[in-house]
Amino acid sequence: MLLHNDAGQMGVALIVLALVLRLALWPLQTAQFKSMMAMQKVAPQIKKLQERYKSDPQRLQQEQMALYKTNKVNPLAGCLPLLLQMPILFSVYYVVLQHKDLYAHTNFLWIGSSFAAQFPKFMGISLAQPDLILIAIYMISQYISMRFTTMPATDPAQAQQMKIMQIISPLMIGFFGFKAQWPSAMVLYWLAANLFTMGQQLFLLKRYHEPLSFIDSDHAITEGIPDNSVKPAKALAPAASTNGAAPKPSGNKPKKKNRK
Repeated sequence: MLLHNDAGQMGVALIVLALVLRLALWPLQTAQFKSMMAMQKVAPQIKKLQERYKSDPQRLQQEQMALYKTNKVNPLAGCLPLLLQMPILFSVYYVVLQHKDLYAHTNFLWIGSSFAAQFPKFMGISLAQPDLILIAIYMISQYISMRFTTMPATDPAQAQQMKIMQIISPLMIGFFGFKAQWPSAMVLYWLAANLFTMGQQLFLLKRYHEPLSFIDSDHAITEGIPDNSVKPAKALAPAASTNGAAPKPSGNKPKKKNRK
């Protein structure tokens, strides 16, 4: 890492590193976004398959995979950027832990300030020390990142599971961060990576003219789509009117007019 050992520059260097890596992964993140768009387009077809094979989960999965292949949808597109980032995240983690002396006299914003020195149990006196405020901010960013950067669910049950994970994961991160006393330098890098990822998502939304709800994984993409089971009932009404008792009034009215 190209880090300069100035008191105020170490934090900036970590943020720049997060930005450079985000730009390097830009094509993959864009591919994930396009896959999300394709998933939204086939949502009505997924809904039909779920109704048709609701009693046969194995057949439903097969039909969905065939649908994805036909429409060139990759439901696992969101996994690749995450998998590529994991080694980088762990590398930053180990580098910071093994070279804590490099961050022992560094500061960033409130971290390492005279105000933070008054509350050493809650605020970091350097980037080598834990800062509970920074961890709390990272927890919030992790929740937002998981909600608006993961591939959407295809059914309400899956969406409910994702909603639970969106809450549990940040809480677990907060617990381990407080328990393990994570250095602020590491948390700062992770926070910057989350913010840049969310910024890219907002940029892509604006570029492709999509609303924020488009990437909200809090709801399944099939929610709001009417069931096919309701449509035949509506279609039977005109059919009954042509074959049932409805034609009699329509046929009697002209006869009454002719008699008059």
